[in-house]
Amino acid sequence: MKRSSGEIGVGLLGLGVVGSAVAEALVRRGEAGLDSPPLRLRAAVVRDVKKPRALKLPGVTVTADPVKVLSDPSVSIVVEVMGGEQPAFDYISQALRAGKHVVTANKEVLCKRGPELEATAASHGARLYYEASVGGGIPILGPLSNDLLANRVLSLRAIINGTTNYILTKMAAGGASFDAALKEAQALGYAEADPTNDVDAFDAAYKITVLSRLAFKTHVPLESVYREGIRAIHGRDFRYAKELGFTIKLIAAAQVEHDGLIVRVHPAFVPAGAPMANVNGVLNAVEVEGDLVGPLWFQGRGAGPQPTASAVLGDVLRIAREMQTGPAPATHTDPDGKLKVLSMGEHECRYYMRMTAHDRAGVLAKIAGALGDAKISIRSVLQMDTDEAKGVADLVIMTHPAREANMQRAVSQIRALDVVASFDNLVRVESYPDSA
Repeated sequence: MKRSSGEIGVGLLGLGVVGSAVAEALVRRGEAGLDSPPLRLRAAVVRDVKKPRALKLPGVTVTADPVKVLSDPSVSIVVEVMGGEQPAFDYISQALRAGKHVVTANKEVLCKRGPELEATAASHGARLYYEASVGGGIPILGPLSNDLLANRVLSLRAIINGTTNYILTKMAAGGASFDAALKEAQALGYAEADPTNDVDAFDAAYKITVLSRLAFKTHVPLESVYREGIRAIHGRDFRYAKELGFTIKLIAAAQVEHDGLIVRVHPAFVPAGAPMANVNGVLNAVEVEGDLVGPLWFQGRGAGPQPTASAVLGDVLRIAREMQTGPAPATHTDPDGKLKVLSMGEHECRYYMRMTAHDRAGVLAKIAGALGDAKISIRSVLQMDTDEAKGVADLVIMTHPAREANMQRAVSQIRALDVVASFDNLVRVESYPDSA
């Protein structure tokens, strides 16, 4: 990387909520003389130049033409905060091929095309940094890429979607239904009008692939990630979870099991005494366990314009410093191929099952028989909320650790039993050393 002196030009792709926060921070830092060498925002690319904007950027070109950033020789660092796979992938690729350094907060493009972009950056002597793509302002990618290199990472567990965490927190605290909690999240701006990306766990799946690639040096295709959203979680599940000593969180995890890597995103029972159980509202948290360092904990504001701008600007300043001090180690994280990505069927954990069963003799024996056939043992059974008029009751079963493939086979058999009116939910249980 060439040494540079004088002003460093920055181009911005996207001027939405996050882009505006980045632009405003850049301008304020420049006015305060905080950066040496000084950073100057030269141009910002938007979809609609006629759209009214409260943010005023004197001296900055606001344009709908990406060429004003991608082909401007005075722009050394391109910041992409548009989101989505396209056209972001094409724009980032063009910038890197032109030798420009890129900072992005785009978890989707990094999940789907990250290895390609990193290879392009490495072959053109450019930097591609993306701390803001996971966990907002939480510094997690830097430690995984640098500080923890001496460790073999054994597991990652995370709450990395603020929208779902807010919804589940409201359901746990006040007994709100999923629909009511979602509407409140939308009213507060935490959830989009179309919440699919969040509540169906696509967002968390994108992010856990980015984390997994860095932590385990293994490429994890999105289709290899087990993904299950939170729509099926009911108020009853929270009530029963509390009685059993748990709460419910959307957990994104990547763990070494059976000499392979299993990557998953789904609702989970978390022991009430575990730190993860107390990550509430829109906060995010990441647990990392290394073979040398043991468990580490990162928590903070995982979304919002200011935390994300903090991570984006941190990467921009890092590049600016490297441009002054000379070459830094290449950022291309080439997978080493040592870990095979396994299917969810190989995962082992405890399970919570809730079903509506007919209140008569022999019910438990038939259910236990189906579980026994799949080599699953019962840890506890609770009969809850009996409806005498209908002759049914909620039956809650907690199992000992079992293999996912076996559990799915057992659930199919249980659904077919004449003593089961409906099989209502299956939730996996996260285990911790003091709660196994």
